[in-house]
Amino acid sequence: MTETKNNNGLKVLAGLLGVVLLGVIIYTVSLYQDKKKNEVALTEEKNLVVEDLNSLKSEYDKAILESNATNEELVSARDNIAKYIDSVKSMKADISSLSRYRRQVRVLTAEREQLLKQVDSLKTSNTLIAMQRDSTYTELEKQTVFNDSLVVQNTQLADVVEKGSALNLSKFNVDAVKERNSGKLVSTSRAKSTDKFKICFTVANNVIAEAGDREFFLEILDPQGNVLGESYSKTNDSGASVTYSKGTNFYFENKALDVCDYISKPAGDFQKGNYMVNVYDDRLKLLGTSKFALK
Repeated sequence: MTETKNNNGLKVLAGLLGVVLLGVIIYTVSLYQDKKKNEVALTEEKNLVVEDLNSLKSEYDKAILESNATNEELVSARDNIAKYIDSVKSMKADISSLSRYRRQVRVLTAEREQLLKQVDSLKTSNTLIAMQRDSTYTELEKQTVFNDSLVVQNTQLADVVEKGSALNLSKFNVDAVKERNSGKLVSTSRAKSTDKFKICFTVANNVIAEAGDREFFLEILDPQGNVLGESYSKTNDSGASVTYSKGTNFYFENKALDVCDYISKPAGDFQKGNYMVNVYDDRLKLLGTSKFALK
C-alpha cells in the first residue's frame, strides 16, 4: 500500500517536472524567436539607414557633377556621409545606435537642403555673371573690328579682361629728319643727311584700361638687323624677351594720346638701306611695325 502511494507521488512529481520543462522549452523557444525577429528587424532598420545615407550621398554626387566648379562644402558633406555609411555597415545593430544614426540622417537631410539652396543661388549668380561677360565680350568684339583697320594688328588676347584693358595704337609713323641750324627738323630720305629718327604714335582711347604711368619699348633695326642704340633687354612674366633701343614713358588718362620720341645718330652716319622700327607695350606685345629706306 505504501509502495503504491510512493509510485503515484513519483508519477505526479515527474508529470509536474515535465510540465515545467515543457514550459521552459516553450519560453526559451519563444525568446529565441523574439531575438531572431528583433535581429531581423534591426538588420532591416540598419539597411534602411544605409539606404537613406546612400541616397543622400548620390544627391551630393549629382550636385557636385552639376556644379561648374568644385564646391568644397558639398565635397566635405559627401565625404562625411561616406564615413557614416562605413560606420553603420560595420557596427553591431542595436536600438540605441540605430536611433542615433536615424537622428543623424535627419540632421544630414536638413544640411543637404541648406547646401543645395546655396548651390542654386550660386548657379543663379554664375548665370548672371555669364550674361554680363557675354555682353562685355560683344562690345569688345565691336572694338576689335575697328582695330583691324589700324596700323597695329592686335594679337588675340587670352580673356575678356586682358582684351578690354590692353592699349593699342591708332597711328604709327617713323620719319628720318635733318636738324637745321635754326633747330627746325625737316624730313629727308638720304642717309648722310639724317641726324635722327623721329618716331611718333597715337595711343588709342580706352576707358577700361587703368590710368597711370606706362612705358613702351622702341626697337630700331639697321640694314644688317642690328639693334640701334644702347640695346637694352626686357623679359616679361612668360619668359619672352626683347632687345630694344629705347624706352618711351608717358602718362595714360584713358583718352587718345600722341607720343613722339627720337633715336639719335649712332657713332657713325646712318647707313644706306632698309630699316625696321617695332613698338612693344609693357607686356612685350608687338603693337606696330614700320619699314623705310635711306638712300
